[in-house]
Amino acid sequence: MKKIDENLLQRLQTLSMIQIKDENRDRILEDLNKFLEFVDVLDELDISSYAATYSPIEASAPLRKDIPQNQSDIGQKILRNAPKSEDDFFIVPKIIE
Repeated sequence: MKKIDENLLQRLQTLSMIQIKDENRDRILEDLNKFLEFVDVLDELDISSYAATYSPIEASAPLRKDIPQNQSDIGQKILRNAPKSEDDFFIVPKIIE
């Protein structure tokens, strides 16, 4: 089993760019090592006889029919929601002099 020591914790702190207060270091080391012990227990389990219960490859999203619709007034519907428009264009405030 691998163990996280003070040097590795310092390296992880540097790589992750987080600050660990000195009064929390011992507790964090202990928690991380408990987590590693738990992962080791999981790693020892023989799951070869179990089939995968879910695979994202098998999942698919329901698709809707792609039926074209003639909406000749769609441009006007969109422009009605604009704060300002003229003819078939949006009017936007000038931002560059």
